[in-house]
Amino acid sequence: MTTKAEEPAADAGALIDARIRELGDWRGETLTRIRALIHAADPEVVETWKWRGVPVWEDAGILCTGETYKAVVKLTFAKGAALPDPAGLFNASLDGNTRRAIDIRDEETIDEDAFKALIRAAVAVNRAKKKKG
Repeated sequence: MTTKAEEPAADAGALIDARIRELGDWRGETLTRIRALIHAADPEVVETWKWRGVPVWEDAGILCTGETYKAVVKLTFAKGAALPDPAGLFNASLDGNTRRAIDIRDEETIDEDAFKALIRAAVAVNRAKKKKG
């Protein structure tokens, strides 16, 4: 059952495509690159659209969200505090016990291999928790 806060996966992909086109700037380009990296790291990822306009990537639970603001594209990992981050990608939302985020600003790049490793680690945490529960 789908709530008003969540769109079915097929519609979510179209909504994310529309958001990228609507942005029409570096934020859309960044979201496009990040989306491709997520799919490369986890071919089974499911795209959803929640909270009235937030792209979300899921596999056995939320992996991360892709919020766009004027100055940053914010990638918030639902269980980021539980993930190894040897490359130090997390640079925002560091104070909490659960989430961690990566803020990407205009003209910044991200270590693609390290980012894909974070996605794979998030998938592993979600799947391990699902097996236990």
